[in-house]
Amino acid sequence: MELSADAWAEQECATAKCEFCDARLARRFRQVLKQITAAGEPSIPFACQDAAQSKAAYRFFSNPRVDEWAILSGHIHCTRDRVQSMPGPLLVLHDTAEISYGSNEGDIGLLGRVGRKTICGLLMHSSLAVTPEGLPLGMAAVKFWARNKIQRN
Repeated sequence: MELSADAWAEQECATAKCEFCDARLARRFRQVLKQITAAGEPSIPFACQDAAQSKAAYRFFSNPRVDEWAILSGHIHCTRDRVQSMPGPLLVLHDTAEISYGSNEGDIGLLGRVGRKTICGLLMHSSLAVTPEGLPLGMAAVKFWARNKIQRN
């Protein structure tokens, strides 16, 4: 059975599973997730449709009390529940992605310097649980980090 965007967001953000330190942050996250899911677009301005809602979403993500665990905890708990309800073997697919962004000014970034442009970025290792038929059950784990030193080859 396929869920609507609102029903999916409510399920993934259930209060008992989503670990925000403040109920207002949990409500804002649910609203932002519903907007992004319903729009089918990861761009906050496109999903939020107006400047006030976009600004509220950006304020939410820049709040020091919001971290990746608070954002992902509900989904990871739901994934665990879906995994436990599945009979037979499952696959957990792992991938590490490098998220790079550049700057024309400043010091050498986390990933190095290309020409006159500083390259900065993060690394993300994710684990996706799927059935042997390819049905995604959700993210089993996600880890973000930045290298402390530039690695030179």
